[in-house]
Amino acid sequence: MDRSRAVWRKSSRSDANGQCVEVADLRDGVAVRDSKDPNGPVLAFDADGWHGFIDSLKNN
Repeated sequence: MDRSRAVWRKSSRSDANGQCVEVADLRDGVAVRDSKDPNGPVLAFDADGWHGFIDSLKNN
């Protein structure tokens, strides 16, 4: 997935203690990264994978 034009935004669930997650809507999916390490690893999901990921979080 091409992340070269990603516009990252902090999750509304991020806290003031620096434990923040950023998400970016991509043309072909969604990417997630740790805001403290913007050059670090990125999780990338296609649309079906993202919905499955979110659903699994809601159910736990």
